[in-house]
Amino acid sequence: MDPYHKPKRGSIKCVVWDLDNTLWDGVLLEDGEVRLRPGVVEHIRRLDALGVLHSVASRNDHATAMAKLRDLGLEDLFLHPQIGWNAKSESVRRIAAKLNLGLDSFAFVDDQDFELAEMEFSVPEVTRVNALEIDTALHREEFLPRFVSDESARRRAMYRGQLARDAEESEFTGTSEEFLAGLEMRFTIAPAARADLQRAEELTVRTNQLNATGRTYSYDELDALRESEDHLLLVAALEDRFGSYGKIGLALVEKGGEDWWLRMMLMSCRVMSRGVGTVLLGHVMERARDAGAGLRADFVETGRNRMMQITYAFSGFREFSREGDRVVLVADLSQLQDPPGYVRLEVG
Repeated sequence: MDPYHKPKRGSIKCVVWDLDNTLWDGVLLEDGEVRLRPGVVEHIRRLDALGVLHSVASRNDHATAMAKLRDLGLEDLFLHPQIGWNAKSESVRRIAAKLNLGLDSFAFVDDQDFELAEMEFSVPEVTRVNALEIDTALHREEFLPRFVSDESARRRAMYRGQLARDAEESEFTGTSEEFLAGLEMRFTIAPAARADLQRAEELTVRTNQLNATGRTYSYDELDALRESEDHLLLVAALEDRFGSYGKIGLALVEKGGEDWWLRMMLMSCRVMSRGVGTVLLGHVMERARDAGAGLRADFVETGRNRMMQITYAFSGFREFSREGDRVVLVADLSQLQDPPGYVRLEVG
């Protein structure tokens, strides 16, 4: 049983590892030669394939430790490693800020009771794991994602691409639009295939700020809607010269009658800063206009989706009726906006 605390299933998004006597046996600066601890890398690769990220927080010489990770062929497994002499709790804070993940989605693995206690005192939200207990601890349900989609095994690469974008943007001296134009973004929209449904279900559960209704849909519900002649289920994906963002948008349209109804519209928060929040919505509006139909949309105020409400207003929707926090919006299809000039739109 976990001696610290037990979060809910799939709550751990990133595991942060100590190095000396945790990732490897021995103390690098004292022993010179160290050997990987049996089974540790297997755990890391297993969780990596499930979409769980990994990083490092180690009191060590940065250059020496990074060289050793490189020699062992492990450097690419760890995102934004923090190796130095500051408190490991501060290292975890820095990693969380860089990856834009909550501290309660982190686990920290160390062999020293002092370090685990310091973490508990400074950032109690972080799950703590003694290095001697990883064979049991890392199989607990909080380390098993609720969703394992076709994107899970590529999650590390997508985050690495985002870190590269952030680094370039921090040094860019032009305007925001000039930077976005340099990304060479390609936005694709296509009818959902069965292979998309696990990620689609995940999007409905995990997306809060850019979810128009807050409703979640199961795999089976989405599969039935995908095959329904009366519905249109669209999936959007985004990539740029740094790599793929994955599937980042989902729209569910109920067709028929004078008006089409947009029953669900959501976008992943990972693209909030990319200026593409209206592209999928604009495509749905264009499809409705070309079909000779009007377009209405369900919107439910959840307290967290104000950004989606602004997106609708910016795209020409106005409030038609309201009952408590449930709103019906109606679109003005007479003047549709083109996608931003820095995005190439491809429709399948």
